[in-house]
Amino acid sequence: MLGTTFTAGGYGATFLVSDWYRAQGGSDIDAGTTLGAALIGTLIGVPLVGWFAGRLPRIAALLIGLGWGMFYVGGPMALSERITDAERGPWFTRFSAFQMTGICGSPILLTAVMAQASMAIQTTFFLVGGMGILAALLLGTFSAREPRGHREASLRPWVRKLATVAASSAIRPIAMVGLGGCVFSGTMSFQGSLVEGTGARASTFFAAHATTVVVLRLLLAGRLPTMPPIPLVTVLLSCLITGIVCLLGTSFHPAFHIAAAVLTGAGYGLVYPVIQTWAINHSSPENRHAALTWFVVAYFVGTFGFPVIGGWILVGAGKEWFILTLAAIASLELAAARVGSMKR
Repeated sequence: MLGTTFTAGGYGATFLVSDWYRAQGGSDIDAGTTLGAALIGTLIGVPLVGWFAGRLPRIAALLIGLGWGMFYVGGPMALSERITDAERGPWFTRFSAFQMTGICGSPILLTAVMAQASMAIQTTFFLVGGMGILAALLLGTFSAREPRGHREASLRPWVRKLATVAASSAIRPIAMVGLGGCVFSGTMSFQGSLVEGTGARASTFFAAHATTVVVLRLLLAGRLPTMPPIPLVTVLLSCLITGIVCLLGTSFHPAFHIAAAVLTGAGYGLVYPVIQTWAINHSSPENRHAALTWFVVAYFVGTFGFPVIGGWILVGAGKEWFILTLAAIASLELAAARVGSMKR
């Protein structure tokens, strides 16, 4: 879990990419393009590094996407192999709580270090690299202390199982996590721009969002799997949509910004482990690794793909249209949850 927190801290540092570009005279379009390079790194990998030779921020994002993507599927997969179906829901919820601690805690700590120690944003990224090395050591220790009981090679060809996964009930949470990834990255990656000119602070949003997610995930880890899924997902996504709409009031009063952080934290923070468990537990044992892998791929398509479009919307159309776009995407996720019925 600690290895997960430190690894997630590396991803959380990408929330400062927008600030980095604006400090260099760039815009959110540059930030979105860079995060798009992270999507390429996640989906394809190292061979594309040569395509971006000489463009250091995009090479860095490419490698971040590669490493974070490998961990993002490998971490839950390693955990899933060591627990039963009944334990999967509670443990995935705890896992995601530690993960969110790193994702949102990293930009808060890095911003504090820059402010208190007058450290340049470029220098703080070396601290992130150190966290990554420590995470690797912790995860290596976990692998040695908790070996898998058996190895199933038949679970590996996840690409060839796309048709099987698409025909199962797992396709709905996979589509939902892709849409949710768009909302999450849009909300978090451009916080600096969303609060510009207001009395609100991005670090406050990260803190309130992370605290809400972590506390609720840890408190409700054992109860979420026992709740009726469709009503639960409906309530959580409604909270998410309401929180996004609250962002429109940030320019009027910082209280709207805090409300948005809490509501999006409760909505997105709890719906993610619920639909992740749904995707795996409602797949046959031989297809579970494939379902989890496609779940992660869909998440990254949304997380790293949306900023490319979102940056253009934010710069070209303004904050209001950007926020309304996020609300529309969250509404599509809710519609996907409500179509048909979830099988238990």
